Amino acid sequence: MKKVSLKDIATAAGVSTALVSYVLTNKEKEARIGEEMAKKIREIARQLNYQPNHIARSLKSGRSFTIGLVMADISNAFFANIARTIEDEAKRNNYTVIFGSSDENVDKSQDLINVLLNRQVDGLIITPTEGSEKQIAWLQEQHVPFVLIDRFFPGINANHIAVNNFESAYQAVTHLVKAGRKRIGMIAYETTLHHIAERKRGYLEAMRDHRMPDAEKRLKTARYSHLKTDIRTAIDQLCTGPDRADAIFFATNSLAIEGLKYINELRIRVPDILAIIAFDEGEAFDLFYSPVTYIQQPILQMGKEAVRVLLEQIKDQQKTVENIFIDTTLVVRQSCGSKR
Repeated sequence: MKKVSLKDIATAAGVSTALVSYVLTNKEKEARIGEEMAKKIREIARQLNYQPNHIARSLKSGRSFTIGLVMADISNAFFANIARTIEDEAKRNNYTVIFGSSDENVDKSQDLINVLLNRQVDGLIITPTEGSEKQIAWLQEQHVPFVLIDRFFPGINANHIAVNNFESAYQAVTHLVKAGRKRIGMIAYETTLHHIAERKRGYLEAMRDHRMPDAEKRLKTARYSHLKTDIRTAIDQLCTGPDRADAIFFATNSLAIEGLKYINELRIRVPDILAIIAFDEGEAFDLFYSPVTYIQQPILQMGKEAVRVLLEQIKDQQKTVENIFIDTTLVVRQSCGSKR
């Protein structure tokens, strides 16, 4: 079967091959091509089963038109949704995404970066793991275009896309205070990563500003490698005794999901006895008998911005570094019901 060319599509559409090329590389706006004409050309390309010649395109441009994506934990819905958004946005810009999951392991992160660079990707989007500062600094030394997403290292001046973690946590704890909660605990990961440190800082400052006692004592941590046992220990410490917590703020959705399982086992009623807020959403939150209040992260915007910044850096490596912080939304549902 004869391979369909741009000329074939141009003939069928009654336009020039240059015009077809502009449309199929998503540059119709630059060429001032009308929306209806662009739609017609794409439909003809689909009907003729047109397959672009990526090898020829790469040879001509010196690029592979692939992006490497390193996610911290692809089994987490948050990272899976970011990966999907990045893949969709990259495709819209005629790029293919090759991705892997570091599983919060610094050695696996390095292995993935090496594999992706050996595959000649044009750039990387990375959710960095704890202790990966040297990997990021090395990428800078090698002049590899990259963008950090969700997390970053304050001491490294690099492109990053993140949310306002401090403000988001502060707002969540303030909401619990206004709902009448007096003994608010927090469970976070035991890590030096900056985004978790900012969430803890937001909790502590909100507790201090609202004159809530024992904040430091009520802040518990869990290890990623011992999540189930550490969560149970933290909840036991927070939810027993005369001074037991009447609310818990979970620093991530994975902590919240594991915590809710144990809270359910203990038959602690939410929100009657214990109010819950989680940072980031999870599908399981909808299945819980008391739908969980959560901090919604702007996944679509984060993914789109990461791709935009990376592609701009690929085109111009002298481009000024961008540090983008995006606001979150507190989605209030039944789990933090007012005690007033």
